[in-house]
Amino acid sequence: MFAVVRTGGKQYRVHPGDKIVVEKLDGAAGDKITLGDVVIAGDGGDLKSTDGLTVAAEIVAQAKGEKVTVFKKRRRHNYRRKKGHRQQHTILKIVAIGDHKHVPSKAEGEPKKAPAKAEAAPAAEAPAPKASKSKKPDSAPAEVDAKPTENPAPNNEAAANPPAQSVDAPPKAAKAKPDKPTAKTPSTKNAAPAKAAAKKTPKGK
Repeated sequence: MFAVVRTGGKQYRVHPGDKIVVEKLDGAAGDKITLGDVVIAGDGGDLKSTDGLTVAAEIVAQAKGEKVTVFKKRRRHNYRRKKGHRQQHTILKIVAIGDHKHVPSKAEGEPKKAPAKAEAAPAAEAPAPKASKSKKPDSAPAEVDAKPTENPAPNNEAAANPPAQSVDAPPKAAKAKPDKPTAKTPSTKNAAPAKAAAKKTPKGK
């Protein structure tokens, strides 16, 4: 069933269970109010009489609309005025239209019930026994056929301990140096530019 109600100078088409935002009405959240100015009512395509028909609603919250800026200006008169405004609204939930009340659907879900007492918790699982250190492994490790590693040190003592170089041994020949050092070409990187020869001005005859 639907109905068209008028409140705050505006008309709203509502069904049981709808939420609408209307101009501010007196009351706090949770209060029940009745809208008696029903313009039209019907069920499907059939219209019904509105004599004595009322719409029951519940206040959900008192809220404010979006901010509106009011700006006035008169050019060439240095006149400017700026003001902000937020309209006060009331959010309503339609509970019933006449005798037709709101029935919650499956999508909305039924009101949640208090959870029952938790059942006895299942017995905690016993921890797995830890392996003791004294236990021997079930199977002994298989024997591995391996050859012993040969001694890397030589059997010959002379080869193992070579004689140290004697002090009397002649020193190594030093690298031969050229007799005359090659002359380096002078660098002109930081040299000042050569001054141009001053031109002589011819004497007047």
